[in-house]
Amino acid sequence: MNEWNLQLFYENEEAFENDFNQLSNDMKEITNLKGKLNSKEGLIEYAKINRKVDSRLSNIFIYAAMAHDLNQKDLTASKRFQRVYAKYMEVISAVSFIDPEILKNKKEDVIRWCDEAEELKPLKYSLTNLFRLNKFVKSSKIEEIMSRYNNVISGYTNLYDNLVVDKNPAKAILTDGSEIEVSMANYTYLLGTLKKQEDRKIVFEALYSYYESHKKTLAQIYKGIMDGELADAKNRGYKSILEAKLYSNNIDKKVYTSLVSVARNFNQPLKRYYKLRKKYFGLKELHTYDRMLKFRTSNKVYTYDESKRLVLEADKELGEDFYNKAKEVMADGRVSVYPSDGKSTGAYSNSTYEKGTIIMLNHTDDLNSAFTLAHEAGHSIHSMYSIESQPYETHDYTIFVAEVASTFNEARFLDYMMQNTTDKNERIVLLQEAIDGLIATFYRQTLFADYELEAHTLFEKGEVIDEEVLSNIMKDLYKKYYGIDLETEELKKFVWAYIPHLFHTPFYVYQYATSYATSQAIYMNVKNNVPGAFDAYINLLRSGGSDYPVELIKKAGVDLTKKDAFMAVVKRLDELVSMLEKELYED
Repeated sequence: MNEWNLQLFYENEEAFENDFNQLSNDMKEITNLKGKLNSKEGLIEYAKINRKVDSRLSNIFIYAAMAHDLNQKDLTASKRFQRVYAKYMEVISAVSFIDPEILKNKKEDVIRWCDEAEELKPLKYSLTNLFRLNKFVKSSKIEEIMSRYNNVISGYTNLYDNLVVDKNPAKAILTDGSEIEVSMANYTYLLGTLKKQEDRKIVFEALYSYYESHKKTLAQIYKGIMDGELADAKNRGYKSILEAKLYSNNIDKKVYTSLVSVARNFNQPLKRYYKLRKKYFGLKELHTYDRMLKFRTSNKVYTYDESKRLVLEADKELGEDFYNKAKEVMADGRVSVYPSDGKSTGAYSNSTYEKGTIIMLNHTDDLNSAFTLAHEAGHSIHSMYSIESQPYETHDYTIFVAEVASTFNEARFLDYMMQNTTDKNERIVLLQEAIDGLIATFYRQTLFADYELEAHTLFEKGEVIDEEVLSNIMKDLYKKYYGIDLETEELKKFVWAYIPHLFHTPFYVYQYATSYATSQAIYMNVKNNVPGAFDAYINLLRSGGSDYPVELIKKAGVDLTKKDAFMAVVKRLDELVSMLEKELYED
């Protein structure tokens, strides 16, 4: 079975509707908590209701999102998702009084109640953190008023989605006169396989011309999102938008600045790799649309079943428990495998505490698809460890640690594949996959994080934010990071409009790079049989969201406030490029 079994979440539509309608009663129970949160008994009642409501909301949201992502052209699924999202915003508004009311208590009383009552022990970490955030939480009335603007602010991201998702595939006429369609789904493939640089340019411009033609609207949407961020930050009393994004998870600003500093200033292996590309392919100039051209291609077909077998074989070496979890997350009905008309692009893993994990793929039977499966399976295995080890209240790990397990699993998969092939062509294919993956996850995501920091800093200083300002930031960063001059390919400067995360979840992407650096450091310890390294890694996966993410990672042996972990990625890239050079030029 290569498609999701939605019945794993709800047996039928009636069961879904019953749960959806029950949320109205749940909100009445929430409202009845007003004035009761000043005692241990009141908090116990809150703990029970909160878990029930949050779990129900999670189940209906994931179910609606799954049906919508399977076919975004399905009006019924789209309307269902809109209903669920609207209900989600209602719940957010309904619970807005809770934090301010809890904060009227003394911190020491609340912590004591958590120690005394079994029902409250799972809430101790979040309530302790709530008191840490106290200075940024407003009165019940103000919180309620602020929550009413959520739909208005989210309207900008919805507008972005409508503008971008609704675009049709672009038509492109190649140098041989043939006409092709260029879409998000086949763009990377085309750039990796078209032999003529002029054809790659044509494909690139076909896709990016859409963003150029809507540049003013997209820039205003982006500014509108920043307007909302700044309003929230100022209303709460944060010094900056960045502080507002980092403070909730107690992320030291040094983590962000150290990451950006290393990626900006230690990119010699990255530039060496692009010089290698330029030399190998005999290019007078290297452009961004040349970065995906393949040194070698593999004729080997990696069907989903074959990819699954290989991922499982790689994970088997990590022990029986890990292997069994890998099998479970890729079980029939839990993976949506192949692309289809209207299906959401990309790939992801998701889960709920009660219903387990799901994986969405757009598998195209190539090596990249196999690596994607390894990546998403890593996420789901992480979720399984967390769900089985943590109570509901602390099972949901933060974004900051989310990419550790996925990229760890990719590293394991790469090593397994390299160990099990003597074919020179396959080794080159694997190395280019590893190098391009490292660059995409570490350097590219950090470049975007650098862009966000620069754009927001200008905005908070009151500078004009328009398409020219945003594009100039990108041009400068591409020169610094990659050594590529965007003056020779004008449309690439609109990459800021191409990246959905910059609109959906500002100051999110840096966490891909921090997680990647963490996973590589941990993986090398495991690979080198450092005593206790694997147990420390599994303990990290089991920890869920039970502590601040930087502290959880530190317990696993990595301190992200220092540059060491990031420099290890630089060293790893240097090693991989040297290995590739050897494979390419030595018999």
